[in-house]
Amino acid sequence: LNHCSVTTSEGIGNTRHGYHPVQQRLAGFHASQCGFCTPGMCMSIFSALVKADKPDGPAPPTGFSKLTCSEAEHAVSGNLCRCTGYRPILDTCKSFAADVDLEDLGLNSFWKKGTDRADVGKLPEYSSGAVCTFPEFLKSEIKGQMNDIPAAIAGQDGWYHPKSIEELHSLFDSNWFDENSVKIVASNTGAGVYKDQDLYDKYIDIQGIPELSVIDRSSKGLEIGAAVSISKVIEVFSDGTPVFTKIAGHLSKVASPFVRNTATVGGNVIMAQRLQFPSDIATVLLAAGSTVTVQTASKMLRLTMEEFLEQPPCDAKTILLSIFVPDWGSDNVIFETSRASPRPFGNAVSFVNSAFLARTSGQLVIEDICLAFGAYGVDHATRARKVEEFLKGKSVSAAVILEAVQLLKDVISPSEGTTHPEYRVSLAVSFLFSFLSSLGNNLNEPANAIAPNGSCANGPEKHGTVGSDDLPVRSRQELVFSDEYKPVGKPITKAGAELQASGEAMYVDDIPAPKDCLYGAFMYSTHPHAHVKSVNFRSSLASEKVITVISAKDIPVGGKNVGSGFRMLGEEALFGDPVSEFAGQNIGIVIAETQKYAYMAAKQAVIDYSTENLEPPILTIEDAIQHNSYFQTPPFLAPRPVGDIDQGMSQADHKILSGEVKLESQYYFYMETQTALAIPDEDNCITIYSSTQLPEITQNVVADCLGIPYHNVRIITRRVGGGFGGKGLKGTHGSMCVCSCSFQVAAPCPDVPRPQDGHDHGGRAAPDEGEVLRRV
Repeated sequence: LNHCSVTTSEGIGNTRHGYHPVQQRLAGFHASQCGFCTPGMCMSIFSALVKADKPDGPAPPTGFSKLTCSEAEHAVSGNLCRCTGYRPILDTCKSFAADVDLEDLGLNSFWKKGTDRADVGKLPEYSSGAVCTFPEFLKSEIKGQMNDIPAAIAGQDGWYHPKSIEELHSLFDSNWFDENSVKIVASNTGAGVYKDQDLYDKYIDIQGIPELSVIDRSSKGLEIGAAVSISKVIEVFSDGTPVFTKIAGHLSKVASPFVRNTATVGGNVIMAQRLQFPSDIATVLLAAGSTVTVQTASKMLRLTMEEFLEQPPCDAKTILLSIFVPDWGSDNVIFETSRASPRPFGNAVSFVNSAFLARTSGQLVIEDICLAFGAYGVDHATRARKVEEFLKGKSVSAAVILEAVQLLKDVISPSEGTTHPEYRVSLAVSFLFSFLSSLGNNLNEPANAIAPNGSCANGPEKHGTVGSDDLPVRSRQELVFSDEYKPVGKPITKAGAELQASGEAMYVDDIPAPKDCLYGAFMYSTHPHAHVKSVNFRSSLASEKVITVISAKDIPVGGKNVGSGFRMLGEEALFGDPVSEFAGQNIGIVIAETQKYAYMAAKQAVIDYSTENLEPPILTIEDAIQHNSYFQTPPFLAPRPVGDIDQGMSQADHKILSGEVKLESQYYFYMETQTALAIPDEDNCITIYSSTQLPEITQNVVADCLGIPYHNVRIITRRVGGGFGGKGLKGTHGSMCVCSCSFQVAAPCPDVPRPQDGHDHGGRAAPDEGEVLRRV
């Protein structure tokens, strides 16, 4: 963030200075439920408005922006919402678009559909340029700092920023350089995919090296530095030949807008080469005939993308300098890219990606062709050489397509362990079939000769295709209003929605940590139904940060090993002791000075198991039936039979002859993870800020575990960032974690702010109860 201006959701509007129209419209369109994602939605919409507000082009109508509905729909493509649903959020985005039909917008508190006239004047007024994203005083301050920057490439904080390749190599040659404790970063977005397995002492930031940020356009092609952001690459490629434009279009579906704004094209390619990342960018560049320039410890190499990907993984001292993409022009060159992923607009890795480039003659004879496929279960993007050789010199016909598809099915072979291998192969085949069909000059043979499985029975009718990018998102919500229970049912704005949109609404993890606060992270069992013999830590920087480990033996005298419980439903143990009952059960809690240290150290835990004298685990429904192992249904939940089921099924018009459904485990995916803050209080009491859906159950379980009266435990829950039931009983585990730690290793301290006394004896103002409830 050095030399950057940071604009936050509080910065564009807040309680004291008034809310921004984006925040007000999010609230008015009922686009905020739990609110955990709302500040991000707010900033995405605001950023789209700032980007669209360019000086060129006609001025938009009063109250609107230069944003279009299509751009508005893409504005939040990088955001995730788990509670609200995207329809009201999209309505908020589109309410700023100059080409929107306000009547199409859904339920809101600004007008009553069917009765009131939809009018932009009823919306919170918007005018462009209301917020300066880079104030002048910051510009002048940065200029002053630039003049004072010393020539040294390293500071005392372990952050190194070389200004040339020579300085970078001098760092590599330093005695302190160790690739296990030094991390080379440009934007470091790859850490979101490959979590760090250990801590790092030093970082080398290569963003300041000019050779890595070059953009050189010539008649031969485009040279792009490895540290250029993906968003900048898209911008550069968008203003070029059809091949370049196609590349830009495909790259706009990679990752999300936030990631693309900082992630580098070189970093993506390096991850594909070194870590077998299923990269779309590597596949597209491979098909486009790209070459790379690589600097090793001793020499500079110029390699084709294919040669680079096939090399052994690069070491830490090998630097990707630039990528060159040749200019293919537009004559007799056809370039197509495809990808299939869980979500079309980024934030999802492809099941399969492909890129095809063909040069044809005037008679549509294929003179040269490159077919690249990736992400289907191989180490890196590859070319289908056998299919290429078969197609060269041929004019595309139904028979040629059939032969090519059959060859491809032999070439595309996902490695063992790849999920849904048949589906991935079928995707690759469909991509090639679609591409070759577009090259076909005369496909009049029977359809069953075209389709490999003879499934096309409607003849060679040609259908127009519409890309999913061009389809507008349309939805409608109709409600019938009645005055019978007025004002119940009236679509009024939710209290606190604007607070959530501005980011001022605080969640448990937002509470400033008290002085001398310690952090915990669970260690989980990786073995079902096994004795836990010992817990050690692998030698690492993270393990050195461990203060202590809390386990079942540390539960206070009089307390119980209970992590969750509900009346008449039984209890669940907090720790697997002495037997881990299932994989994923809590074994212990690592205590460290920061949350990052605790998480990282928990990954370094080495747990020794033993299955001696234990029965094999019951892992399937069939195992459970065989062992007569069932959960007992509480009487009040037992279903009461109504009628004769056997007789009813025998007389039914439609009968289920047989059927079987198997479901894998599911992930709740609440945006706010399980979190809690515990503050020890006087007289054997404790105050807990917990993100739980069942505060009363949490209070009881905490008291039972610690062996103290219920009234000694105070639970404060202000708001929960998504729940869906997963923060009910399971939410107590996080509270138990911090309570156990607090009672074991964090005795009350006069510097810890307590909600009861209203003052921080360390000199910092501590909030009273009302302040806490408003901010938490």
